[in-house]
Amino acid sequence: MSINVLKPGFQSTIQDLGRNGFSHYGISKSGAADDLSIRLGNLIVGNNENAASIEMTLVGGEFKFDIDSTIVLTGSKFAAMIDNKSIPFNEAIKISANQTLSIGQTMEGARCYLAVKGGIEVTNVFSSKTTHLTSKMGGIDGRALIKDDQLMIGKSMTGVGPIVYNNILDMNISKLLITKGMQENYISKLTWKKFLNQEYKVSNLSSRMGIRLEGESLNLENNNEIITEGVPLGAIQLPRSGNPIISFVEHQTTGGYPKIANVISYEMHKVGQLKPGDKFKFELISLDEAEKLHFERENFFDEMKNNV
Repeated sequence: MSINVLKPGFQSTIQDLGRNGFSHYGISKSGAADDLSIRLGNLIVGNNENAASIEMTLVGGEFKFDIDSTIVLTGSKFAAMIDNKSIPFNEAIKISANQTLSIGQTMEGARCYLAVKGGIEVTNVFSSKTTHLTSKMGGIDGRALIKDDQLMIGKSMTGVGPIVYNNILDMNISKLLITKGMQENYISKLTWKKFLNQEYKVSNLSSRMGIRLEGESLNLENNNEIITEGVPLGAIQLPRSGNPIISFVEHQTTGGYPKIANVISYEMHKVGQLKPGDKFKFELISLDEAEKLHFERENFFDEMKNNV
């Protein structure tokens, strides 16, 4: 009951929703870069939404199945075929033993996800199967997939059927919603205006640790620095270079750069779909608005699960 990796793609890893509760040990959550898409994929094939799946970045892989399985592809659309026949996204698909799933280059965003009914079975590390590339932890030896890896398929949950999903995911990355951060007063009102009005470009130096941005540099008031403190997922840090960095899934758990803003949780799946060269603007909203959007998202998943 396994999947043979014929071609690994550019950066394909085993991911789930991450390891929570270990940041005080210096271990960030990690997990899927686009948490919305991995949750959706697992529910579509009838898994628990935290089941381990394959995350592919920019270029997909080629996988041969040795057992009849049910799969789904979610996230940004990539060219995808089973034995040279194109298959849709966001739909449960039957794949037979000895058939090959081929996933090519992205057609829009950065990442897509392959969920298999039963999930990918690897050893838990700190209560998670997720791959943390920076620390070489989790997944398969803490690394990206390589040719000839054998991925074991877990046991399917009994009594849980696939979910039919007919909506289209919001992958519009022209803007990201943010709230003000702990050090929002470390830049002037004029600099805040510049920050919100300009269009940023995603740097080639971006990674799962941080999304580095290019644009007109921002100045800190009086070259303010802070004592090292905790850094949350989505924090927008401002180093002395003046180019913001969005802390991402493998972010450092502490840091000394001022955090002028934070991408709201509702928008983090969009951060996971940013690729080098993409351009967008920030839009400031209130904490109340951010909480409302967060609960709307959770209600969406609750309704999906209740309609099984």
